[in-house]
Amino acid sequence: MKTAGIFLAAWVVLAAAATAQVPPKPGPELKKLDIFVGSWTLDGNMKPGTMGPGGSMTESEKCEWMEGGFYIVCHSDYKSSMGNGVGLSVMGYSADDKAYTYREFNSFGEFDDSKGTLDGDTWTWTNDEKMGGMTMKGRFTIKMTSATSYNFTFDMSQDGTKWSTVMDGKASKK
Repeated sequence: MKTAGIFLAAWVVLAAAATAQVPPKPGPELKKLDIFVGSWTLDGNMKPGTMGPGGSMTESEKCEWMEGGFYIVCHSDYKSSMGNGVGLSVMGYSADDKAYTYREFNSFGEFDDSKGTLDGDTWTWTNDEKMGGMTMKGRFTIKMTSATSYNFTFDMSQDGTKWSTVMDGKASKK
């Protein structure tokens, strides 16, 4: 009887191990985000308009892969004519939406939820932004100029067809 109990227990353990799921592996799309890993310095020029008086902006950003390899987590410190602050952002890829994802939270109390595409060396992130009761469309474009630098623009539009540049600049990896 004792032998039958040990055999039954061993069988249950083996059956449970056979049905255990293998953890998912990151897809090939995520490897393309590797370019953003590291420490970056951004220098930008904010245009005068509805978002403020304009002026220069600088940002230091450090990005690294989260355990598991599905998300890049970035911490940033920025200084601008609108004030100084910090931000936390997370980049990944949604296989369901077939789009890159970008979510950011900052010390101004703002939240950004964007979807992105990659076309050659150009990343384009789009979202809807709420400003003063209105919903505006936002578009952040990154044009990679090398493995350690890129140019960026941030544009806004009321209707998604006529865009106005709100900020542009350059970034370099330290």
